[in-house]
Amino acid sequence: MGINDPSDTSANLQIGPTDAGMVRIYVEADGGIEVPMDFEPDEAEEIAEEIRAAAQGARNMSRKKKR
Repeated sequence: MGINDPSDTSANLQIGPTDAGMVRIYVEADGGIEVPMDFEPDEAEEIAEEIRAAAQGARNMSRKKKR
């Protein structure tokens, strides 16, 4: 499965600080799959920047389609 492949899988996403000073991204998907991912605060900020850049790219694509 790639980034552009559609999927019927549903998942819950939680993001927050841990007691250990890390940032946890926690994904819980169908079938009882749980994926906790811990990041240093600097890494979490890099991920946030990547998400913002992807959101901007998606906005740009949708604007081009409307023209």
